[in-house]
Amino acid sequence: MENNNQEKDFLFTKQIKCPVCSGSFGTRVVKSGSLRRLEPDFDLRPRFRNIDTLKYEVYSCPHCGYSAMSRYFDGLAKWQIQQVQEKVCNNFRSAGDQVAETIDYDTAVNRYKLALYNADVKQAKLSEKAYTCLKISWLYRSMTEEMPEGTAEEKAKKAEILKSQEAFYKKAFEAFQQVISEEEFPICGMDSYTMDYLLAALACHFKEYAYASKAVSNILASRTVDRRMKDKALDLKEMIVKGNKEESEQ
Repeated sequence: MENNNQEKDFLFTKQIKCPVCSGSFGTRVVKSGSLRRLEPDFDLRPRFRNIDTLKYEVYSCPHCGYSAMSRYFDGLAKWQIQQVQEKVCNNFRSAGDQVAETIDYDTAVNRYKLALYNADVKQAKLSEKAYTCLKISWLYRSMTEEMPEGTAEEKAKKAEILKSQEAFYKKAFEAFQQVISEEEFPICGMDSYTMDYLLAALACHFKEYAYASKAVSNILASRTVDRRMKDKALDLKEMIVKGNKEESEQ
């Protein structure tokens, strides 16, 4: 997927003002109008030709360390800024503000993890933390898709990444289950049926088929859900039936 000669053509440098330190910095962002969307993964992970847009969704201030996904970067209360200054900025070591043409997966994951830490510090909504965990797990998935496993060392490294992917996936699943009982929709830009679908997909992965079946039923019973979402829900229903059958035969 990652081809720097093509990837950089889908990016431009945007100037951002940090709400914490008031410093300005450049960051690479995606030219959304030039993207060619591919079929997403079963859990709605977005896919595009020649670029993984997930790598570019975090704004990370190189001056003070404040980081967050773009949708959550601004709008901080004064007390949140103070918390970030005390617990993030005072311990942050700047590596300079040179803007690279593209971002590799290791850098992207580190930015998301820093965003997750900032979310804890500023006491962000649980949905922000859950969404950040989900995207970290998706990035780890992208990494494993490109990793060789010809040697024992390569296999061990891939297994380690898969373990990390699973851990963040689990955190996202558990957090989103709590989120839907505490926050109003839309949540992370998702309506209730999109969230039902996402939770059903995550539940299928963890073989929690009863939970998945209930979430899918909410979608299929609705008269307002579009045909595309219902078709995806029907695909998930088949996975649930197959999973239940396999478990009963064990």
